Amino acid sequence: MADFKHDAGELLKLVGGRENIVSFTHCATRMRFVLADEKKADVKGIEALDSVKGTFTQGGQFQVIIGNKVAVFFDEFSAVSHMEGVDKQEVKQAAKGNMSLLQRAVANLAEVFAPLIPAIIVGGLILGFRNIIGDIKLLDGGTKSITEVSQFWNGAYNFLWLAGEAIFTFLPVGVTWSVCKKMNADQMLGIVLGITLVSPQLMSASDYVAAVEAGDPVKMWDFGSFHINMVGYQSQVIPAILVGIVFALLYRFLKKHVPEMISMIVVPFFSLIPAMILAHTVIGPFGRMLGDGLAGIIMAGFNSPVNWLFSGIYGLLYPLLVITGLHHAMLPIDLQTAATMGGIYTFPVVALSNIAQATAVAAFVFVNRHDRRAKEVGIPAFISGYLGVTEPAMFGVNLKYLYPFVGAMLASGVMGIFSRLSGVIANSVGVGGIPAFLSMRGDKILIYIVCIAADIVLAFLFTVLFSRTKLKDYGNH
Repeated sequence: MADFKHDAGELLKLVGGRENIVSFTHCATRMRFVLADEKKADVKGIEALDSVKGTFTQGGQFQVIIGNKVAVFFDEFSAVSHMEGVDKQEVKQAAKGNMSLLQRAVANLAEVFAPLIPAIIVGGLILGFRNIIGDIKLLDGGTKSITEVSQFWNGAYNFLWLAGEAIFTFLPVGVTWSVCKKMNADQMLGIVLGITLVSPQLMSASDYVAAVEAGDPVKMWDFGSFHINMVGYQSQVIPAILVGIVFALLYRFLKKHVPEMISMIVVPFFSLIPAMILAHTVIGPFGRMLGDGLAGIIMAGFNSPVNWLFSGIYGLLYPLLVITGLHHAMLPIDLQTAATMGGIYTFPVVALSNIAQATAVAAFVFVNRHDRRAKEVGIPAFISGYLGVTEPAMFGVNLKYLYPFVGAMLASGVMGIFSRLSGVIANSVGVGGIPAFLSMRGDKILIYIVCIAADIVLAFLFTVLFSRTKLKDYGNH
């Protein structure tokens, strides 16, 4: 701990002292501050500290990249400042005072999906692994898949669908739970509400459409004077978000106004049942229409006559979405697209963008290979970037020196074009780094591996070339 004592004391001074700190905490690699006045923070002085690998501001928080020993640094900072850190939720709440209305909406959306991301990533990897063993003809001269020649792997292929179905088909359960957790409503009732959206007795949307087109009877709840179609929202994200919000608002209203002596009976019943009714009559159908509309807009661009250009622009500009935090808003749309359209073109481009950002840091380290500081900051950043965590790479190096950021943007723009021309499509969202190839459709995995290799080469070359131009002079050195 003594290693960080000096830098912790200096950081306290450089962020403006105790009186300028509203709250602070840490995550896996960063100290996170909510400052009363961010202008008082001496960014250049902070980034000159030996322990600091970079700084950036996002979501109303001033974040200082420390690295894997951030917990030790946090303890030293707490000691020298004579202040206690708070948990991440409290910091996020404090930070919202520094945000615009749009930023708050995106931050809330991000907080809803943050607990679900590990499951979504695992689900994507499982689907990708099933692709490899079940869909790609790897054996007998390219005529048979692994599952066709091995009973063990055939069993594994079928068994793994348990997790895939639990994650994606029943995703609305996780969404409604997370909304309730975020909005301080009863989480178990949120789970129950989610189950009412995906119950096995409900028809899937595709089955409903097929039944209507074939003129077959549609399952319904018959109330005599009216009926409600028994159609579920399996894999649907946006309807689950809207239903969860309505339920949470009802629950909180009733919790506040119903007398405590009858609260335990009245509140759950009169929040859950109306939410269920609205889910299957108004909110659910509207949410499906809204989600399908958003997914349709994205897919229209990727399926248009200039789909390659659309994909290239998406790859070029995606890093700007990350800087503003707006990339969080894309996750529910991507999931909705995967559920509605059977696959997504955006995720392959996103992963290529992340890989390009990581590679740009590797090129930065190469250009500055005689600089000890560049190696200390860059090597951990590009390794984590290749594994899908790009904040240290993007904010710690690329934006600071600018030319790596531009090099990475151009590479991902070019590869966005190539990805779409190659017809690469993902089953779902997965790890946004090199392991992303596992999330692609089976027949596109090999070509996507080629895309990754080309992306690495281009990002490296562009960054090295830009390091020899005037663009290098515009960075914050």
